[in-house]
Amino acid sequence: MRPNRLRTLWQEGNAAVNGWLAIPNSFSAETMAHQGWDSLTIDLQHGVVDYQALVTMLQAISTTPTVPVVRVPWLEPGILMKALDAGAYGVICPMVNTRADAQKLVAWTHYAPRGTRSFGPVRALLYGGADYPQQANDTIVTFAMIETAAALDNLDAILSVEGLDAIYIGPSDLSLALGCTPTFDDLDPKAAEAVDHILARAQAHGVVAGIHNGSPQAALARIAKGFRFVTVSSDARLMAAGAQQVVAAMRAAPAQAGSNTY
Repeated sequence: MRPNRLRTLWQEGNAAVNGWLAIPNSFSAETMAHQGWDSLTIDLQHGVVDYQALVTMLQAISTTPTVPVVRVPWLEPGILMKALDAGAYGVICPMVNTRADAQKLVAWTHYAPRGTRSFGPVRALLYGGADYPQQANDTIVTFAMIETAAALDNLDAILSVEGLDAIYIGPSDLSLALGCTPTFDDLDPKAAEAVDHILARAQAHGVVAGIHNGSPQAALARIAKGFRFVTVSSDARLMAAGAQQVVAAMRAAPAQAGSNTY
């Protein structure tokens, strides 16, 4: 089976640099994948991507060594299994609030006897290889999002669930849950303290910690703290930022002689 580079990076003690895909287009996904990201996450929760677009985006990512990850809309078995059957090598599941939630997540993403994932890896066989059914349980990466006050209260119980590989912090939702301003990087003190607490408990349990970031500077600082999966921006944000730079440079330049247009 095709190795999962996320697991290789983590085994070597390194962090994975993850990009984020919100645009439902295979060409933009392919373009992002060719830029050298360790992994790319296709967002089915807050992006505008549907399942059919997801499949074409996974196919596009497959033209590169970049690891395909999918954030599913919710803790629901059908979409988790369909994302894996389509060839996702990792799934990020939002709103995991209890130990029971984490147990369901692990069960629905693993074949028996470890779990209850239904068998039908239609495209996953093409991406992963003929031995996918035998190796998938040890290759796929399962992330639980920690982003609520309930998840904080149940943190150790969630982290102790066997088969949970990683957790992923959504700083904006976590901030909202704690009565703070929703943001990625410059968190209010209460939210920043919670992030540090989640990281420390994940490390104590031997679970990889990931987090969403708004800038490379924030991501690098969090890697230094011990995060091993850092998302930096998204395709939509990067496109907007690049366009803004071009337009700003053009507007700031003196008009060409005899013309007020560009």
